[in-house]
Amino acid sequence: MKKSILLILLLFSGITALATETKITVRVKAKDAKFIGSSLGGAHVIIRDKTNNRILAEGKTSGSTGNTDLIMNTPKRRGASITDEQTAKFLATINIDEPTFVNIEVLSPFNNKQARVKASTELWLIPGKHILGDGIILEIPGFIIDILKPRTHQYISLNTVKDTPIQVKANIVMMCGCVINKGGLWDSGDMEVKGILKKDGEHIKDINLSLTETNLFEGNIAVDSAGNYELIVYAYNPESGNTGVDKVNYVIF
Repeated sequence: MKKSILLILLLFSGITALATETKITVRVKAKDAKFIGSSLGGAHVIIRDKTNNRILAEGKTSGSTGNTDLIMNTPKRRGASITDEQTAKFLATINIDEPTFVNIEVLSPFNNKQARVKASTELWLIPGKHILGDGIILEIPGFIIDILKPRTHQYISLNTVKDTPIQVKANIVMMCGCVINKGGLWDSGDMEVKGILKKDGEHIKDINLSLTETNLFEGNIAVDSAGNYELIVYAYNPESGNTGVDKVNYVIF
């Protein structure tokens, strides 16, 4: 019995010894912006063996959004890095004993479900052949939009809004959390931000929203009847193709 156990242990240790530590860096970058890191809660990364869908590594990117000048303003040259030591990443260490075809999937922004996007790619990992430096970079398009006013399922008396329009407030940032302001690197003037108002399922009107302070867009809704209302706020940048949406339902009684 003891010999059998010893033989199994020797066989297991032999198999383990064949596995080679292989490191891979995964980074997640917002389209037309910077990297997604700790300030936004990180992007969730899952690396799977394509043969059996087994998870080989899983975790979140951490670190800074990166060097703005290097990422956004420096002309790109083949082989030149766009990251530094502080730039957000997920470093996976995987033990494999033969070339392994993997799927890398990222979910981001992980803590903002209404804006969450999934991006993925596939590649071969070779035992002991590390993929470091900039590593594998996956891009996440869009905007993160949070409607602040009106509140979800808020009940508003018709008497209070007959003479005073309902205020609309929406916080909008890039997918890395980078700020939007007037005349800045991410210029509000390049973006179309509107609200689509529905009552009892029927479209009523569109509302223009404009920047009032960093990341904050505001507008007003005039209503004259009770009902169940839905407000859809969207942002669109025709140059980059970035889009984003948030929705809220409220009641006028």
